[in-house]
Amino acid sequence: MSQSSVKLSKKNTLTSNLPKILVFVILTALAVIMVFPSINMFSTALKSQAEILRFPPKIIPEHIELSNFKKLFTTYQYGLWYRNSLFISFITVLGTVLSSSFVAFGFARYQAKGKHLLFALLLSTMMLPYPVLMIPQFILFKQMNWMDSFLPITVPAFFGSAYMIFLIRQFFTSLSNELFDAARMDGCSEFRQWWSIALPLSGPALSTVAIFSFIGSWNDLLGQVLYLSSTEKFTLTIGMTSMYSSATRLVPWNLVMISAILAVIPILLLFTFAQRYFVQSIAMTGVK
Repeated sequence: MSQSSVKLSKKNTLTSNLPKILVFVILTALAVIMVFPSINMFSTALKSQAEILRFPPKIIPEHIELSNFKKLFTTYQYGLWYRNSLFISFITVLGTVLSSSFVAFGFARYQAKGKHLLFALLLSTMMLPYPVLMIPQFILFKQMNWMDSFLPITVPAFFGSAYMIFLIRQFFTSLSNELFDAARMDGCSEFRQWWSIALPLSGPALSTVAIFSFIGSWNDLLGQVLYLSSTEKFTLTIGMTSMYSSATRLVPWNLVMISAILAVIPILLLFTFAQRYFVQSIAMTGVK
């Protein structure tokens, strides 16, 4: 093969691969943009306060300050905030899973006059923005003397969630009718059918509901700010906000970044362990 033919062949190969190269470059650039905030968060967490204020900023810290982790727990009540958030999130997940699955079981397994209209009304509540419900709920809980307690944040979870009910109902409708008919003929009560048959078979749907409920409660700020005022009842979201809300002192961004890193850990662990069920549930509800 002549030299001119080799050059022509290389040129044709480069031309044919040009779209793939462009896509690779664009995806790499997007990946760097997406990852950079996380890199900056870890970098800031390991810097001293003086180095954070230095200009121009550097990504790699000159001196790694591991003492920032100890300073976070000694300067602030971070352990207490973490414990309060875990407690509230756990109660919220428990209440949401139990109440939503119970209501969804009724909508999925039983026929009644007006059931579809009632279910449509339930779904229509998802269109109401939270500020519409916020004021009447605040007045109600204040009259019940529930202010500055965990009750306004956790008790509503035991009354179900429209989206979670819809999600679990889609899964319950895929279960075999013959299974429940056989259980009923063996004398199994309706409550027992929900507890002993429907719930054990609904791991993917319940895992998805648990993940969504945990993330919603863990990241909630507005609802917790409304009802919690004592420092011993502060959660992570309120506590982290108080770290940089003061206009009279320098914001400790290194401690704020450490608190953000530690706050992400429960969500990552939960999603890691429940990822298989989560994907399976989304696939099944999507097929239906």
